[in-house]
Amino acid sequence: HSLGLIVFYAVLPTVVGLIVAAFLARSVRRGLTIYRTLLFLPQAIATVVSGVAWKWIYVDSGPLSSALRAVGLGGLIPEAGWLGEPSLALMGIGLVGSWIMLGLCTVLFLAGAQSIPTSLYDAARVDGAGPVREFLAVTLPSLRGEIAFALAITTIAALRAFDLVYVMTGGGPDNATKVPAVYLYQRAFQQGEVGAACAVAVVLTLIIFAVTALIARLQPRRET
Repeated sequence: HSLGLIVFYAVLPTVVGLIVAAFLARSVRRGLTIYRTLLFLPQAIATVVSGVAWKWIYVDSGPLSSALRAVGLGGLIPEAGWLGEPSLALMGIGLVGSWIMLGLCTVLFLAGAQSIPTSLYDAARVDGAGPVREFLAVTLPSLRGEIAFALAITTIAALRAFDLVYVMTGGGPDNATKVPAVYLYQRAFQQGEVGAACAVAVVLTLIIFAVTALIARLQPRRET
């Protein structure tokens, strides 16, 4: 389940954030501050508040199901609800995580993209590079440090995810969204097995350290 959340919390926001940041840095000249503020807004909202709001969106009478019924796609709505269907619950939480992390990644990449020397893009255009080749040859290599940092913080957020999962599903249905932090909470505070919960916390901490160390290898080395 944590690996699944990493895809939504880290991989998806990083990929989409790179594309959005490259587009904004290349095409948008006016109102860039407004775009950055709107994209970063989910980070400013408490995760519990976001979880409660999205749980209401996902309920059978919420905006998502109502919109599908309005356009004649009511048959797509699961009988048990979006968060009540084991095969969809983790994806539903993951998409909320993507929405929260996307703005952070985009703003980080946008700041890095604006610091890339324009001479590199001019040289690429002289060589006949188009927007895609410019992105692959100039933007992407220049943002290695920002990408590594974004992957590190978003992966850590995915591995220690608790409040969003606990508020939206509590680890259900049928343990389909149970993640280590929720499992730790249940063992410690619901079952009273503090020792086992501490063991889970130590293992989770070691996993986070190991994953962060691997991602840190993506950081470009400074020349001395």
